[in-house]
Amino acid sequence: MARALIALGGNLGDTRAIFRQAIREICALAPAQLLARSRDYATPPWGDENQPRFVNACIEIETALSPHELLTLLLRIEDQHGRQRDPARRCGPRSLDLDLLTYDDLKVEDADLTLPHPRLFERAFVLLPLADIAPERVITGRQVNAALSSLSRKGIEVLPDCDTWQRMAGTFPRAPLSPQPSSNRA
Repeated sequence: MARALIALGGNLGDTRAIFRQAIREICALAPAQLLARSRDYATPPWGDENQPRFVNACIEIETALSPHELLTLLLRIEDQHGRQRDPARRCGPRSLDLDLLTYDDLKVEDADLTLPHPRLFERAFVLLPLADIAPERVITGRQVNAALSSLSRKGIEVLPDCDTWQRMAGTFPRAPLSPQPSSNRA
């Protein structure tokens, strides 16, 4: 089994609901075990600034798929969620973007896949959520937290936890915020 780090992004539709569904699909279809999930971040658009803000997150999974099989699955899941690829607008709006960042410590460079992701260390919107789940991880000789410290976090905000947000919106039944005292029955 291999460990893979995957970045999630999107700015069209209910991005956070799309993330939840995509993560379920990755785990079911890979099959994979979800090892970690970052918080969600609202981030300014990168490259093409004339579009809505993005939501970004990262996950770590364990899977038996090869890196190329995993990439093929991620692309299929993007397509199922309405991902439109416009070559004229490479950094344009999208419903779902799934980037394979790393696959164990494997290095791959071919026509279909480059690992680790070639622009991983250029983007705070990837490194910030990645630091939530793997702050000490060293990728190609660079520690995630150290690499993040050199990037601007301007305009990036942590979003409230989905469950908390949905409770505030009234769509989840209210759960007790503190543990209920247990009765000791003998």
